[in-house]
Amino acid sequence: MERSGVRRPKVRSFTLANGLRVLLAPQPHSPTSSVWIWYRVGSKNEHPGITGASHWVEHMLFEGSPRYPKGAIDRAVLRVGGQLNAFTDTDFTAYFTTVPREHLSVPLDFESDRMTRAAITDDEVARERTVIYSEREGNENWPEFRVEEELFQLAFRVHPYRWDALGRRRDIEQMTAGQLRQYYRRYYGPRNAVLVVAGGFDPTRTAGEIRRRFSRLPPWGDDVAVADVEPPPSGERRAVLTGPGTTPYLQLGWRSPALRDVATPALLVLDTILGGESRVFSAGMSWRGRREHPTARLYRALVDRGLAVRATSGWSPRVYPSLFTIQAQASPRVPLRRLERAVESVVERIGRTGPSESEMTDVRTRIRRGAALAYEGATGTGFRIGYFATLGSLALEDTLYHRLLRVTAEAVRKAARELFRPEARVVVHYEPGGGPSRG
Repeated sequence: MERSGVRRPKVRSFTLANGLRVLLAPQPHSPTSSVWIWYRVGSKNEHPGITGASHWVEHMLFEGSPRYPKGAIDRAVLRVGGQLNAFTDTDFTAYFTTVPREHLSVPLDFESDRMTRAAITDDEVARERTVIYSEREGNENWPEFRVEEELFQLAFRVHPYRWDALGRRRDIEQMTAGQLRQYYRRYYGPRNAVLVVAGGFDPTRTAGEIRRRFSRLPPWGDDVAVADVEPPPSGERRAVLTGPGTTPYLQLGWRSPALRDVATPALLVLDTILGGESRVFSAGMSWRGRREHPTARLYRALVDRGLAVRATSGWSPRVYPSLFTIQAQASPRVPLRRLERAVESVVERIGRTGPSESEMTDVRTRIRRGAALAYEGATGTGFRIGYFATLGSLALEDTLYHRLLRVTAEAVRKAARELFRPEARVVVHYEPGGGPSRG
């Protein structure tokens, strides 16, 4: 078997009786320790009426627990010179705290306190509603957000991937504290959690501390699997949005397979060729963002030729089938229809002739480099281990790596032909009407 190029630290794992999975990745020379709590709970577990509940609960876990009243977690971390944050996605919610290694007990203490005992009070929910609503309004000022939200709502009629993790405006306005408490008590708990500790620490001592702090927690956490299955696409779907700004924007999407699908490696290579970056094997793991790259096909075909000021692809494989997207911001006086035809030409060509050998060599180089740099720093290590453990397994990372390096140009060509089918396409145009915009 080919030796893995993924330089992951040796990981010690165990599972507590209450279902909490623990992964310890010691890096002896690291001056910091990073604690991550991953919940297999995300917007996929919501339903109309409570969309955005996962993101709202993410906020509420900072608002108080029995031993950490409001503001105490932030103060405890800042006092020792650490940093903390959290984020919510379709398939998971993650919290992390990175501190000097001698203060590892600080995040372990408050994470155990708030895992099943967060104080989701009526007053705090009312106060946080304003914050979350403002966050939603702020995102709506960006044409990219509005277009992507519309794209997913067009693409999915049944599956909960059809709404954004922020939730729908009406649900943010009307969701009650009781609904949030019910959602939290149903899904959040050791059964649906993965605890990762990475960086500088003594693994034996830390394992003992985790057992003392977390073993007493109740074995909460209902099944987070989604039973709804989206029917196959039966025709192209289109929408046109209007709003402030001066620059037209375009996004296209095609139904794509799940993370564990056999077609995933070829599509990851296809995304790298079109957009210029390996989403799974890149330094820093850029699964949430998109960056244009001057050597990528879309950039060369659209930006270099003056049709667009930005152009890239974006595919982050998820637990369930999602969307492979291409997005482009038109250059001045370039109609979106013309830009769309140019995108069609790019995807038609790669489905007809496939990538060149030089492109395949470049992709393999990027993947090897990304794998070699992926585990730099305690925070990045904790993220990456938690990501794969939550969505699949650590073995999945190694399997993907080997399969990616073995993908052939012909496999990419076939994957492109299967993916870029007109009847599976969703298209959203943003036509600006002038005025201020952040897009």
